[in-house]
Amino acid sequence: MATDHDDERDVITAAIQRLLDGRPTRSTGALTTRQLAAEAGVKRWVLTHKHVDLKEEFVRRKSEANGIPPAFQHLHARAIDAEAAAQALREDNDRLRERVAVYAQVIHELRTELDRRTDTSTQRSPVRSLPTSIT
Repeated sequence: MATDHDDERDVITAAIQRLLDGRPTRSTGALTTRQLAAEAGVKRWVLTHKHVDLKEEFVRRKSEANGIPPAFQHLHARAIDAEAAAQALREDNDRLRERVAVYAQVIHELRTELDRRTDTSTQRSPVRSLPTSIT
């Protein structure tokens, strides 16, 4: 014959599994003792004083999952990959910005030199234009 104590343990055990599976029904889904109590529909003290073994099991299983429910671990892995890709893009962008700055400086220096030569020289400009029509 099941007792209220056994029913309470069953409810808490089911709540632990739902939280770790990432499918909460009564809580935010955060892997905390407070949210476990909310998920199970019991007072927090029931976990911290009456069913300490279940709370400790929850904490152990949570730490095995690094605080991330197994149902969301693939998303966590994707987030880590995305952050690495974003960092690589930021570094590439920085390199390209530096290169553009160098190119801008070279273009400026070449233009300044060309202007100096055409302004101070009485000789024909070394730069020739292309014909506009074909004969």
